[in-house]
Amino acid sequence: MKLLKTKSFFLPLIGLIVFFTSCNTGVIFDENISVDEHGWYKNDLARFDVKIEDSVSVFNYYLNLRHSVDYRYSNLFVFMKTTYPNGNVSRDTIEFVLADKSGKWFGKGWGKIKDNSILLVEGIKFPLTGSYTFQLQQAMRVDTLKGISDIGIRIEQSK
Repeated sequence: MKLLKTKSFFLPLIGLIVFFTSCNTGVIFDENISVDEHGWYKNDLARFDVKIEDSVSVFNYYLNLRHSVDYRYSNLFVFMKTTYPNGNVSRDTIEFVLADKSGKWFGKGWGKIKDNSILLVEGIKFPLTGSYTFQLQQAMRVDTLKGISDIGIRIEQSK
């Protein structure tokens, strides 16, 4: 009888462990870089080198952003430079909305820090296999942007 009680306790626990460890199986890249504590200077680049081995599957591409509630703006403009395996380069300017019109922050987190995972491109197919380089640079109208603590990207297989 004691063995039966032990089994009935451990089976749901094992199921929860399997559930939580399987949630990120489609993630092929997820990396964040800490921003200097004095702020994100306009010439500082966040660089991410990503090896793409699949040019057939469809992926979702996210920007990860951590900021404090003391961040002065409700949005963030970013310059993004992508270097492809064949050496071609593309450049984009992207706006990320971080708060609604009433000033309520989007993202998760309690207290003064908010974590955002913002969908940048849904259903992308990488045209080439090989090494891609993604560079992010703040594009706000200030030299040093305060209130951003981490910036990153996540690429995961689309479901």
